[in-house]
Amino acid sequence: MAAKSDAVDLTRFRNLGVIAHIDAGKTTTTEHLLFYAGVKHKLGGVDTGNTETDYDPEEQERGITIYSACIPFEWRGYTVNLIDTPGHVDFTAEVERSLRVLDGAVCVFDGQKGVEAQSETVWKQANKYRVPRIVFVNKMDVVGANFARTLKTVHDRLTPDFAHDGRPVPIAIPIGAGSVKDSPKPFAGVIDLIEQKAYYFDPADLGKTVRVEAIPDEEADTAAEYREQMFDALTQHDDKDLITSAVLDGQEPDIQKVRQLIREQTLARTIYPVLCGSGREHIGIQPLLDAVTYYLPSPLDRPPVTGTNPKHPNKEERRKPDPKEPFCGLVFKAAWHPSGHRFFIRVYSGVLKPNYRAYNTGKDVKENIAKLFHVHADPNRGLEEVETAPAGDIVAVVGLKESVTGDTLCDTQHPILLEAISFAEAVVSQSIEPESGNDKDKLANALTMLQLEDPTFVVKESKDTGQTLMNGMGTLHLEVKKHRLERDFKLRVRVGQPRVSYREKLKAGKAVEVTVERLGDKPAFAQLRVSFTNFPTERPVTVRNGLTGEALPNLFAAAAERGLMDACQTGEFGYPMMHLQATITDARFDQQLSSEDAFVVAAARAFRQACEDNLNLMQPVMKVTVTTPSEFLGNVTGDLAKRGGQIEETKGDATAEIVAKVPLEKLFTYANEVRSLSQGRAAAVMEPFSYEVAPPDVVKRVRGD
Repeated sequence: MAAKSDAVDLTRFRNLGVIAHIDAGKTTTTEHLLFYAGVKHKLGGVDTGNTETDYDPEEQERGITIYSACIPFEWRGYTVNLIDTPGHVDFTAEVERSLRVLDGAVCVFDGQKGVEAQSETVWKQANKYRVPRIVFVNKMDVVGANFARTLKTVHDRLTPDFAHDGRPVPIAIPIGAGSVKDSPKPFAGVIDLIEQKAYYFDPADLGKTVRVEAIPDEEADTAAEYREQMFDALTQHDDKDLITSAVLDGQEPDIQKVRQLIREQTLARTIYPVLCGSGREHIGIQPLLDAVTYYLPSPLDRPPVTGTNPKHPNKEERRKPDPKEPFCGLVFKAAWHPSGHRFFIRVYSGVLKPNYRAYNTGKDVKENIAKLFHVHADPNRGLEEVETAPAGDIVAVVGLKESVTGDTLCDTQHPILLEAISFAEAVVSQSIEPESGNDKDKLANALTMLQLEDPTFVVKESKDTGQTLMNGMGTLHLEVKKHRLERDFKLRVRVGQPRVSYREKLKAGKAVEVTVERLGDKPAFAQLRVSFTNFPTERPVTVRNGLTGEALPNLFAAAAERGLMDACQTGEFGYPMMHLQATITDARFDQQLSSEDAFVVAAARAFRQACEDNLNLMQPVMKVTVTTPSEFLGNVTGDLAKRGGQIEETKGDATAEIVAKVPLEKLFTYANEVRSLSQGRAAAVMEPFSYEVAPPDVVKRVRGD
């Protein structure tokens, strides 16, 4: 499996992600991919807690994926680096960083529920990184599964504009739907529309034996209709006339040309091939594996990565996925392990070898990479050492000292800085302390380790109370971190009630000038003029030194920048500022009286002066999607209104789906309460939507008025 020389055929590499809404069947599908590829000899199950990729005890207990897992395997001569990602919104960082380094993805949908709330989120994330996708309609064996309806939800909610969004194009359709118990025509197999064959999967050996037959007579008309639709979609962009002339002449197009055209259009994202099956019933997985090799991109099919030259920031640098190019890679994940942190690297160009001295461009340090590994999903099962990692590969290394998620590693003589991975900001905080005062340092170290792994998990100290605060994407996110501290680090901890992580924002831009003439009872001098402006779009807080020449010594300028950034991180109410740029536009100093401390104090005063009568407290607002039987629709919408929610959309008949925007502080116990409103039959999914100006009563409470 490992590359043994630099002469690697990159056309036979696939870096693949499996993405979806929670409980759509991602992990079960992944288990089958590994089982049929021969990576494991026994199928695990989510319900029994023994799947390959859900190795963490927390995942096994909850039956959900929390951590993205990377497993290499081979299928019909292709090397596939497979990453199974979470569906729960609290762990969206795992999806974000996986999509950043993947070449293609399989998006799994529930054949009964179709596109769900988190499905839309992960689809948009894949759009952000321009990732070609295959659609897999799973759970075709469950009650109410409907392939055509699911396909329609993909079109309506994800690809409404074919010219702009691409279109879902079925290349395989189901034979039947539902289970033997509930359907007169249960799901039994799949029809390959390209080869016009029916595939049946033997349950006696868990679907390993595939029987190929002619399309059943009762399915012939449906198959012909879908096949005509497939050709109609493909010929819309058949610029090379691979199949159009044959189709128009009523002839059978060449199968290889059909596949070539599907591949070209999948890579261009004008289409998304659609297949179907059931992980639980072991149906349709091998055709999905074949489709991954046929239609998803190799590293060579993706455009070169672009970055900047750290010595010349305005100069663009490009790296092609070629072993002959200078080495360039991205650290996209760090994982704590008792024997040493593991860092996952996507190699974009060149060849990474053991005992390599890599340059971390952003931090301007060198890192020693002693050994390279492929990693099993379970970090306790050991590492498979590899001799080289060519362009396109994903490997793990140990022993990096300074690097974190999002850092670029490259050849020292050919520096490049890739765009870092952006993550959503934390919206929930919770105090934490050790039960024993003797464990204070141990807890601090453990929290540092967890922050290394997870960029959306941020630990800060409250300037008002001195408490240590964990900040995360949701209550489940923080609960998992607490359990990690107890299980992996053997710590006994106490946590407070979850609290909203507010933000602060200037009402309007403002330029201020401040002068410091004393520090305590001693004379001092520092003068700053600072312009504070809001970014028109969401961007991280930025502090700029706009001075030219030698207007201010570097030490004093750095102190002023540090003071401004510290003030922006704590705000006036104790919460970070958002969308703010602070620019030092003028400064004066005195050779005898000026000091770094004086400029830190001047910066803090400038910030406070800019905020005076000019500050909004911003509260996080969540997008809440509730699915409920229609008889409970009134209960649910009425309850959302009481929580200050704005109903954005309501649709569906027997089963209704309500989309609302609700302040986060009203939602901490909502998942349980919505079930009580619906006799346990409603389910809710929440994801961060925006920050909005908090009402006066919230501001008074936060300020302690």
